[in-house]
Amino acid sequence: MTSPTVVVTGLGATTPLGGDVTSTWEAALAGTPGARPLTQEWVSEHELPVTFAASLTTPVAEVLKKVETKRLDPFAQYALVAAREAWQHAGAPEVEPERLGVAVGSGIGGVQTLITAWDTLGSKGARRVYPLSIPMLMPNSASGTISLELGARAGAHTLVSACSSGAESIGYGLQMIRDGKADVVVCGGSEAAIHPLPIAGFAAMQALSTRNDDPATASRPYDTTRDGFVLGEGAAIMVLESEEHAKARGATIYATLAGFGVSADAHHMAAPEPEGAGASRAMADAVTDAGATPADVVHINAHATSTPVGDVAEVAAIRRAFGDEADHMAVSGTKSMTGHLLGAAGSLEAIFSALAVYHRVAPPTINITELDPAVTLDVVRDEPRPLGDGQIIALNNSFGFGGHNVALAFGSI
Repeated sequence: MTSPTVVVTGLGATTPLGGDVTSTWEAALAGTPGARPLTQEWVSEHELPVTFAASLTTPVAEVLKKVETKRLDPFAQYALVAAREAWQHAGAPEVEPERLGVAVGSGIGGVQTLITAWDTLGSKGARRVYPLSIPMLMPNSASGTISLELGARAGAHTLVSACSSGAESIGYGLQMIRDGKADVVVCGGSEAAIHPLPIAGFAAMQALSTRNDDPATASRPYDTTRDGFVLGEGAAIMVLESEEHAKARGATIYATLAGFGVSADAHHMAAPEPEGAGASRAMADAVTDAGATPADVVHINAHATSTPVGDVAEVAAIRRAFGDEADHMAVSGTKSMTGHLLGAAGSLEAIFSALAVYHRVAPPTINITELDPAVTLDVVRDEPRPLGDGQIIALNNSFGFGGHNVALAFGSI
């Protein structure tokens, strides 16, 4: 039996560039930097070596009920905001609860709740620990919350694969529909890790940029002076649907999710395989799964975190996967604007990829003063670039600690 074609019908996000998808996309096309100084007292209290991040532009407390902010960790709050937007953007499709699924990942989950509960235990004792601490800190609280919100009973899944969690969740949603387990899946990722401990931990790994004097230019993928990623936060959610179901209800279709590739490096817990063997396999598999060839791929939204090692390893992987065909692929590093949303990064960049094929334009990479000579790719710099006519494929790369590699292939309608 032929697997159903899977399409994108709804998008939702809350990000360092905007409180919804439209404002986020417009800011990305305009090359707007999302990094800004942190103003919380804990920055100086803990003497953090990094004093900036890419935080949300719109506090979720402005759009959620007070009871929701009290009962949900920030990462689940972000996911709920994005899911509500995506669901309405899709036209709130009528679907049997048993045919509606959820797949929402997170790299860290309810870390803020965990730390708060631990502090309360130490300072006030066990009887003062908030009764909802456990369900709030669970990584599956975001998918469970969305399942409750929408009445989704085809499964509420949580994929945890570090910074590829959001992208892998979208790939899982694709598989659910292809396997006949759902007609509609709400999927993506969420992360809320702008907190002293994650900042201190990433800084101790020397993973973060330390450009405290100029946060707006700190995230600079492919630049010769890049010195680490900028920590971001937010959520990005996508509604996937079988093409038959979408067309039957007259839904707007933004793109097809045509292919999914996943692999593991089995190389190192926190460093990429330098020759890109695993990452290249994920990319090649996604293109093959889409029934396409490298010649069909006109755009790559790269993982491109702005780390000295990671950026060139991905370049090697792209070359290994596509050879000379990579010369015609317009490559964007949108983390230069959004920062690194960890478990939500891949799903936000999946939204960018779907919108790129829908609007036929690739968003820019900002902050490149001098391109690293090792970056032998056609990088989209400073200004958006038209992607042309005809049937096109955009590839979205997401990689994570643990050696996780995910690639998603989005096709034009």
